[in-house]
Amino acid sequence: METRGGDAFASDTDTGTGADVVFVYRPAVEDFEEALRARALRTWAGRLQAMTVPVASVGALAVLGVVVGMSAPVLSVALVLCAAIVSWGTLRALRTQARQLFSVVEPYGQCRMVADERGAVSTGERVSFTFEWAVHRGYLETASLFVLLGGERSAGIAVLPKRGAQGPEDVERLRGILDRNLTPLQRQRL
Repeated sequence: METRGGDAFASDTDTGTGADVVFVYRPAVEDFEEALRARALRTWAGRLQAMTVPVASVGALAVLGVVVGMSAPVLSVALVLCAAIVSWGTLRALRTQARQLFSVVEPYGQCRMVADERGAVSTGERVSFTFEWAVHRGYLETASLFVLLGGERSAGIAVLPKRGAQGPEDVERLRGILDRNLTPLQRQRL
């Protein structure tokens, strides 16, 4: 991978070898919501993050209810209400986190991502960056996204909407590249 004159593309891009996959898209907040939801449902770390506060809250309320001597019906209603309210709060927190992630990439405008066996280059209207596949530990696939999960050398997630593909064959080609270079985490598609 190399960067030339502010426009970063895989070094084979101009040779017409056909080894590169190109996606062109404009990021959307819904992409990040879907990515975070998929991470919360399909990775151990995501489930832990999503469930810690609700489980701890219900557990703390249960202990408090027993200590203060709440009647069983009152405690049961309180636990159900607590679980519902805290779960709703957790979902709102995921949406807030998605909006925060989107606010970071929104200034990039329309993005062009070129991927090959070595990694990918993403060029936006105001920024370009290059990464090798090794910076990610794996990926998730949803009905409309590829979600690259950070590894030891990369925090967070990278979201790649399938709507940016030039055609269905490019989605298949990118899936093949990702399968060869990253660990697919739960093949099912949401």
